[in-house]
Amino acid sequence: MKHMKALFIIFLFFSIPQPSLADHAPSPVNELDDIADQALQLTKAGKYEEAKHLLNYFSEEFAAGSMHQSFSMDELRILTISHNLALEAINQADAGIEQKVNAVTKFRLVMDALSSHYQPLWVEMEDPIMEAFKGVKTAAENGNSEQYHSELNMFLAKYNIIQPSIKLDIPVEQAQALDARITYLDHYRQKILESTEATAELTNLQTDLEHLFENKKEDEADPSLWWVIISTGSIIVSTLSYVGWRKYKGQRDSRESERQKN
Repeated sequence: MKHMKALFIIFLFFSIPQPSLADHAPSPVNELDDIADQALQLTKAGKYEEAKHLLNYFSEEFAAGSMHQSFSMDELRILTISHNLALEAINQADAGIEQKVNAVTKFRLVMDALSSHYQPLWVEMEDPIMEAFKGVKTAAENGNSEQYHSELNMFLAKYNIIQPSIKLDIPVEQAQALDARITYLDHYRQKILESTEATAELTNLQTDLEHLFENKKEDEADPSLWWVIISTGSIIVSTLSYVGWRKYKGQRDSRESERQKN
């Protein structure tokens, strides 16, 4: 019976498909994503020449590979623009570290949005963006014009970092509607501040931003994680069921032996 138990457990284990080593091998897109991440880390550290070298290396690797064939024209356009802006900021001698970091961060987030299907990095910008928008709304409610413009500029700068990535991850209609609302706020900032409907306009934009992050968070669960949970749970449940059955059978046989003795 011990041999039967061992064979039973082995059968359960191998009857469930196991991920192959090839599933974990880095893809060309993920390798490009790593290069973008390294370029960002070097930029944050003030190592601009090294960051510039990696950004150029990214272009060479991208051109040499066939990854572009899996991207749409819009995706290629967004990636190319963000990469060019990052390289331009790095090469700009009079650009401050914040400008350089923001430009390379924008490029990094775009590459991440293209390489990952779950948990995009731009979602992690929720707190600073919503905090910046809160400052805009508070200044508008208090009628503080100088602070309002200052807070609005800060919010627009932060939103600008994730805007290209958003276009890659949400429906076109939703992205266009959000862009239109933010563009209106920027172009008619003083009119909105002086309007009696300023609070309503800002509240609507706040709702759109909250939905943007909330809806994307709902898609963060990786199906492969559920596969692991289900497959592991199946093995545990099956093994426990077998052990329980063995225990029950042993107790039943013991009672039968006792009755035969009596």
